[in-house]
Parts: sequence; C-alpha cells; structure tokens
Amino acid sequence: MTSTLLLDVVGLTPRTLAHMPRLSELAASGAQTRLGTILPAVTCSVQSTMLTGLPPAQHGIVGNGWYFRDTGEVHLWRQHNALVHGEKVWETARRTKPGFTAANIGWWYAMGASTDITVTPRPIYHADGRKSPDAYIRPPALHDELTSALGEFPLFQYWGPTASITSTRWIIDATRTIMREQASDLVMAYLPHLDYDLQRYGPASPAADRAAAELDQALAPLLDDAAAAGVTVIAVAEYGIEPATQPVDINRTLRREGLLEVYTQHGREQLDPWTSRAFAVADHQVAHVYITDPADLHRTRQILETLPGVDEVLDRKQQARYGIHHDRSGELVVIAQPGAWFTYYYWLDDDRAPEFARGVDIHRKPGYDPAELFLDPADRFAKAKAGLGLLKKKAGLRYAMNVIPLDPTWVRGTHGRLPDSVADSPLLLCSDPNLAFWETAGDAVPAAQVRDLVLQAAGIAAPAIADAAHTR
Repeated sequence: MTSTLLLDVVGLTPRTLAHMPRLSELAASGAQTRLGTILPAVTCSVQSTMLTGLPPAQHGIVGNGWYFRDTGEVHLWRQHNALVHGEKVWETARRTKPGFTAANIGWWYAMGASTDITVTPRPIYHADGRKSPDAYIRPPALHDELTSALGEFPLFQYWGPTASITSTRWIIDATRTIMREQASDLVMAYLPHLDYDLQRYGPASPAADRAAAELDQALAPLLDDAAAAGVTVIAVAEYGIEPATQPVDINRTLRREGLLEVYTQHGREQLDPWTSRAFAVADHQVAHVYITDPADLHRTRQILETLPGVDEVLDRKQQARYGIHHDRSGELVVIAQPGAWFTYYYWLDDDRAPEFARGVDIHRKPGYDPAELFLDPADRFAKAKAGLGLLKKKAGLRYAMNVIPLDPTWVRGTHGRLPDSVADSPLLLCSDPNLAFWETAGDAVPAAQVRDLVLQAAGIAAPAIADAAHTR
C-alpha cells in the first residue's frame, strides 16, 4: 500500500491555487507554506535538490542542461539518473527500512534510477528518422498494461505547440493505476500542465486561470483515491512563473563582440562551441557562460554586466553564494532581471537560422526555447503545415515541423531567478498537518528539506546529509 504520494505540481503558487478548489481543500485541512526554491529555479535542478537534499554544487544538476566539456557538446534534457550525484530519498529510506519501494511517474532523470517502478516519456526513434510517441516503463510488463489501458503516452501533448492537459491526465491515470495495483511506499508524479499556458499567456492571464482550474479538476480523482486509502499527499512546485516582458539575446551579443563563433552547413549556421571564446547555454532566466581562455573572463563579464535585462553576473566564487559552484557550471552564471529571460539565439539573420530553430527539437537546440509552445502567429499557414505534418507522420513518412516562431516576444511567462513576488512563489502543501515541521523554519521550507518531509511521512528519521550523500 502506498503511504506517501509526492506530487510535483509545476507552477503551483498562491496565484494559481486560488483557482484550484480541490487542492485548496487539501491545504486547508492539512498545511500550506511557501517553498524556498533554489537558483536556478528550473525543473531538473530543483527536482534533484528535493530528492537528494543537496544544492546543485553537490548534486551537479546546474540547470536543465549544460556544456559537456569532455565531449564538446551542449545537452539539455538528458535522462540518465547517474548524472545526479548523491543519494536519492528512496535510497536513504532503504538504509533504515529495507524493502522500501518507490515508483516514479514522470520526475526527471528517471532512466536507470533505482526506483522499483519507472514511467517516463521516451519516444521511439525509428531507423528512418521518424519519431513516435512512447514511454520508458519498468518493469517491462507494466508498459503493455498501461498503454493497453490508457493508450500510448501523448508525447505531442506533453510539450510543443499542441501541449495540453491530455498528457497530465495520462500521468494522473497512470499514477492511479499504479497506486491501485502496485504496492509502493512512495509514489512520485510529475504534473506539467501549468507550465504551458502560464508561459504562453502569462501567470495573470485568463488562460492561466483556466489552466489551473482544469488541472485541479483532473487531479481530484487522484486526491480522492489518496484520501480514501489514507495516503499522505505532499504537493510541491519547483518554481513559480512570473510575467515575461523582455527577451535578452545573450549569444547574439557575444557574437557581435567577436567571442562566439559559428560554422555553416547547407547555408545554415550552427553554434561552434569548440572554437568560441565565450558562449551561453540559455535556460530561462539563468545562463551559463562558458569561457575557454581565462584571459577573456574580465572582458566577457564587462560586456554582460552592461547588457540590458541582466541583473547579476557571477564568477565561480560568487556562484558559491547560491550553491551552484560546480564543475559543470559556466565560468560565469548570468541572472536576468525580473521579467527578462535569455534566448538561445546566436544567428544574426533569420534566413541563416538552423533548421531545428523552427521546429520542436529540445535535444539539438543549445538552450531552452519557450517559443516551441507556439505555432508561428505570423505564419497564417502554420496550422495547416502542422496538420500536413501529422498526416505524414501517420502515413509513416518523415517530415519537418517548421512552424515554430523565431520571434521571442510571444512568450508571456518565465522563471529561473529566485522569486520576487509572493503571488508567484512556489508552494508546498501537505495533507497531514502533523508533518508541518516548517512552522519553526521561517516563512518558507527550503527545497532541500522536501527530502526530510518525505522521510518523515514514511516514519523515518532523516539522517544528516553528510551521512546520506554519496561522494562523486
């Protein structure tokens, strides 16, 4: 029987909770507080901190991606759990309670993790270059059980211009099935729905309010299941989403200053990290800037400090203030001002943009691209092109979805810096008020203490991090 349900409700803030009566009911009968998130306030980093109790300087997840210096490549959204250093909460629990079981439905770095059950999006990459929706599911027999009951994982509603509640409903239904049919002490589920319209239209938009209500309605049956079974529910948000008003072209600035280089293929420009003296891996409101020659550090810093939209530029010593001083971090970490965010764009002429720029291609783009949430509003044929692409996919043909805008001003919501507004700060809710240890911890529970709260819910005294963490 499941004892604890850990829900990652992306974008859960006081602003969104106001439109979520079922979650509000859970908070009213249990406990509610702000979650003290970390820098960078992005999915992979915050999740890793919540599950290990460690800052990025120790667990190594300095963003949703970074520059892999040993291979000379930028990679975002890797999936192997070994990238996360440190002992995970279920591993800590097993040292005290042998046989402790855990299920992960959608939390990041799931592949190769030591959870007993794993469900995470993983497309089928066909030999002819096509990509089909699917998921990586362990144990293998569970794959056919879930897909037979729920259909294939709705990958194209999980991210991109057609992202919708459909993918979150699938995750909720899979979680309910696993809780009903599989005995797990801890079940973790990732619910991404609020990420979409809050970034598309902004956190104060009517669309954001509708999305919150839609998620709450979809979540209610799972919460009812948990209440009926006596399961403790802990709901956390990695970050809140604030209004986005100013895209900042950090890489274009570095290129104009002669620090970033490109190479050309078929008339299109590709980032050249091997010869660039400085370039940025843009990740929402935080960018890691990698600098080959220490002699360029001072000049690069001066350039970035005067760039409109930049709030702070941190060298390695200053990064320690935020617990992000890891070998994977850039020589400089740049934080955007409130409302500003960093594009990954490095080309100076849209006609020279790489082919992947106009498509949904999270693994080839050397930075995060929220414009992937839109069909190009300036292209009146974009919807028709997307429909034709879908028909080609169903027919088994290769196709390119060249419908994503290169204009970043459509984006209305962003995150990554530490929150400036209480209304847009992430929350932590718990169905059991007896676990409300945060009442003596100030006005927010640090993200690292989510690990301890999960252990307490399982009846396990949280060991000191020094005892629990693995060395790298």
